[in-house]
Amino acid sequence: MTNLFFQVSGEHSTLPFSELKAILEAEGFEHQVTEKLRQVIRIRADTECVKPIAFRAAMTRVCNAEIVFCDAYAQVIYDAVGSSPLENFLQKNETFVVRIRRIGENSPDLVGSELEKKLGEIVLDKVKGTRVHLTNPDKTFFGVLTDSKFIFGLKLAEIVPKPFMERRPRKRPFFHPSAMPAKLARCMVNLAQPKRGDIVLDPFCGTATMLIEGGLVGCRVIGFDAQRRMIRGSRRNLAHFGVEPDGLVVADAKKLPITMVDCVVTDPPYGRASTTMGHKTAQIVEDFLSEAVEHIRKGRRICIAAPKTIHIRSIAKKLGFKPVESHSVYVHRSLIREIAVLERS
Repeated sequence: MTNLFFQVSGEHSTLPFSELKAILEAEGFEHQVTEKLRQVIRIRADTECVKPIAFRAAMTRVCNAEIVFCDAYAQVIYDAVGSSPLENFLQKNETFVVRIRRIGENSPDLVGSELEKKLGEIVLDKVKGTRVHLTNPDKTFFGVLTDSKFIFGLKLAEIVPKPFMERRPRKRPFFHPSAMPAKLARCMVNLAQPKRGDIVLDPFCGTATMLIEGGLVGCRVIGFDAQRRMIRGSRRNLAHFGVEPDGLVVADAKKLPITMVDCVVTDPPYGRASTTMGHKTAQIVEDFLSEAVEHIRKGRRICIAAPKTIHIRSIAKKLGFKPVESHSVYVHRSLIREIAVLERS
């Protein structure tokens, strides 16, 4: 196993770490978390794990092989990088660049551009025959200043947010104001830990946000909704992003027309923009979970969003699910969304 570190999104305090861990578990990679810092997680794992993380993750930004971990003082950093085996990461005749990222207001006495220049000089001195290329280097050395620490390594992959922006609700052919952002939906899909080829169900599919994200990571997807216009809209959105569902049906989530699925990812109706068709959200969730327990395999997961006030985990416990984790997401003053991961007992 290799020392790796990942710089993650700062938009939520816990979801990025949980998503990364869920991907590693879904893909079957043994790993050991060595430390969590602000927007950085350090782990030991096979470097091959970077490929599925780069392919699947919504809230990871940069994946790196770790070379140096030290206190964030200039001379300490220079000494640590200068004594590290840089020649193992950069070959003669290769070009490189050094990039530094600061998390928040960490280490304000250190100037990023000065660090980049000095560390570049150290690399040039240690690995003969290399040169700096600022725009199109063969290798990028990436450093992060966070929590009074400095983590430095070789960048293995970078995940750009643009594709998620291109799938935001208003960019889809069929729009509804209740639709979840693509990035959060992808995170929820990952938290449910489906493998490629698994059947992912969304029994309240709405505009097909979960189905799109599940399909794009290689899962088979099935969607139900009680409203025919939502099913029609879902079909348009799925076709727009090149996802072919295994099934898209007008159906009641209290009476699921299926036998068995591998996992469920869903966001039942609630809030100002959604219609609950006269039912309270807590009752909708309870009715669905009491039905779903018969249609999901033991040990597999449901990732569900709902208002924090309905206490999803309490409902789930009495219906045969084990609460695994929970995250609170602020939506607006009158709504805090709970993202709960449940496991079929």
